[in-house]
Amino acid sequence: MFGAMSAISRRFALPLTFWMLLCASVAARAESPLAIEGYDPVAYFTLQRATPGVGQFEYEWDEHRWQFTNARHRDLFKADPVRYAPQFEGYCAVSLAYGEVHKANPEYWLVVEDKLYLFGKPIGPELFRKDFKALLEQANRTRESLTKKH
Repeated sequence: MFGAMSAISRRFALPLTFWMLLCASVAARAESPLAIEGYDPVAYFTLQRATPGVGQFEYEWDEHRWQFTNARHRDLFKADPVRYAPQFEGYCAVSLAYGEVHKANPEYWLVVEDKLYLFGKPIGPELFRKDFKALLEQANRTRESLTKKH
């Protein structure tokens, strides 16, 4: 009787271990927040539009899950994530320029000098473009002061 129980236990031990590891992996993934609400950061550069990504093409970087519209975009991001990730970690660039911190909406965006900037309101890209150098400098100062506080 014990021999049969032992054989059954061994037979189910490997699949059970696999499922436990898989569940732990999924739980760990769920803990990482979704970057820029699941929008594909590479699409701003290649398609020139805000495009939601899909979970099938996902990559974890900088403690966030990034989603992409296709494997090519995911691979481009993997090769150089700093190039494609939005500046100011997805916060509104104009708000930072005025000393405030507000989450950006991925639908309001601008690529300037090969960098992606996101904004909280539809007017953000226009304002930022008008006085790019000054607003960028102010936004960087605000970010630096926030970093020093933490």
